[in-house]
Amino acid sequence: MRGRDLLSIADLTPEELRRIVDLAVDMKRNGYPRLLDGKTLALLFEKASLRTNVSFNVAMQQLGGQAIYLGQSEVGLGQRESVADVARVLSRYVDGIVARTYAQQTLVDLAASATVPVVNALSDEEHPCQAVADLVTIYERRGHFHGLTVAFIGDGNNVATSLAQASAMVGMSFIIASPEGYELGKKALTQARLFASMSGCSVEVIRSPREAVKQADVVYTDVWISMGQEDSYDERLKAFQGYQVNADLLSLAPPEVILMHDLPAHRGEEIADDVIEGPQSVVFDQAENRLHAQRAILALLLAEG
Repeated sequence: MRGRDLLSIADLTPEELRRIVDLAVDMKRNGYPRLLDGKTLALLFEKASLRTNVSFNVAMQQLGGQAIYLGQSEVGLGQRESVADVARVLSRYVDGIVARTYAQQTLVDLAASATVPVVNALSDEEHPCQAVADLVTIYERRGHFHGLTVAFIGDGNNVATSLAQASAMVGMSFIIASPEGYELGKKALTQARLFASMSGCSVEVIRSPREAVKQADVVYTDVWISMGQEDSYDERLKAFQGYQVNADLLSLAPPEVILMHDLPAHRGEEIADDVIEGPQSVVFDQAENRLHAQRAILALLLAEG
């Protein structure tokens, strides 16, 4: 995997995805060598971040390298300077670029002009690094993937897209319950179902959250209003009424179900405060696992040999 871009879960084979997850778990349990001594990572962010910024920064330091944060005000990506020119310049300075952008196309353009690996740290279409951390979390709790069911309640957004693909790749069935007009996109659904056909699981799109959770091993939700969607706040809030993950909904799932959320959470909207703080929640383990997932991704893409 050395020297590769990671713009989408679909850029990986199932075997490569498992290799990243296995390495993340191993490094978390057993420690990690300084594989990236002398390496420098650029964190190129159009959007603000807590977990993504800190986890990549710390992961790079733990592996012996360093990271440089570049916000939109410093770079003016696509405004003060073209995406292609930024990619070509950074490639002369650093060993890898982690980019958090509004548009997936910006990442595609970066990767097309960069001569170093480009990693998608979130775009409007996908969030592959989050999906890797999610798989690490599920594996820690269940010890396997095949035959499990993930129920995603809410918007068919970037997080849902990457999780659907990742789940299907490793043999977990994926059910998403969304209101009309907020379903998983057709391209994402087609890709996830292709992976599911190869691994022997299924990907379903339904309306009812209550139906979705009945056989779920994992219940997952995300914000209804993402960064950049603030203008549609009232419309989205109305559309997602009845899609809150709360104690009543979780009571319909098997008792051993785990609850996941990628954070930040809008408590009282998509998730109730008592369940995110409850015994079924693994939300903060999941947040920690961003660090371990990031460390594995960087090691495989940037380390020599």
